[in-house]
Amino acid sequence: MYKIGVFSKMNRITVKTLRHYDDIGLLKPCQVDETTGYRYYSSDQLMSLHKILALKQIGFSLNEIIEVMDKNMSIDRMIAYMEGKQSAISKTIEDEQAKLNQVQSYLKNLKQGVIPMMYNVILKELPGIIVASVRTRIPNYEAFNTIYPEMGKYMEEQKVKCATPGYCFTIYHDGEYKESDIDVEICESVTDFANDSDKVKFKKIETVKTAACVIHKGPYNTIGLSYGAVMKWIEENGYDIIGLPRESYIDGIWNKENPEEWLTEIQIPGYLYQGIN
Repeated sequence: MYKIGVFSKMNRITVKTLRHYDDIGLLKPCQVDETTGYRYYSSDQLMSLHKILALKQIGFSLNEIIEVMDKNMSIDRMIAYMEGKQSAISKTIEDEQAKLNQVQSYLKNLKQGVIPMMYNVILKELPGIIVASVRTRIPNYEAFNTIYPEMGKYMEEQKVKCATPGYCFTIYHDGEYKESDIDVEICESVTDFANDSDKVKFKKIETVKTAACVIHKGPYNTIGLSYGAVMKWIEENGYDIIGLPRESYIDGIWNKENPEEWLTEIQIPGYLYQGIN
């Protein structure tokens, strides 16, 4: 048997940690001297300690390790624990890869003499919501101003309440940026369903787990520049588009007189599938 100090040195682990493992019932010494209180460990306990340290290295918490170390745990339960940890680690790797991709993209632009601060692309989740929607084809962006009043009037008649925080956006069913003959679906997040009309429909839009988003500041006739920036980011960061692009309206003609102050967020659903060189 080994005193706690010797056992700690053998395994490169502190005495304090071994005492904590004893206190929480994770690894109790095989013997405690009743007179001195000295803790003693046997060589047989090396296997248990190495298993604890191995599980800790792959990210298990002490509470999880206590459960895993239970001799009565079934193989199926152990597999479930490991699969859960595998998923968590994979998600961490994915998140870190996303950060690495963005750092590499910034660095690449900086080395080319470009200051990449005008367009900052972020990844975020888009919530699942109920919307009032109107799908139509418009000749140009200015035509939006003719749709919203009619849509708003019908929503008032139906006593529909807009959700808080507000989320007003357009889905582009062409799947790409166009300047004319545009297939659009205008959506307003609402608190509940209401009766459909010939033009206004109510439906549920599911959650989008990942969307590449960039803020466009200025009038809508210059939004093509922002689309170009986010598409360049998508190309450089190993991002795969899996849904239709959206434009979320934050500030516009309804609260800002100067078009240069309008804010629109471009949202492109997708996922990261690989790193960049």
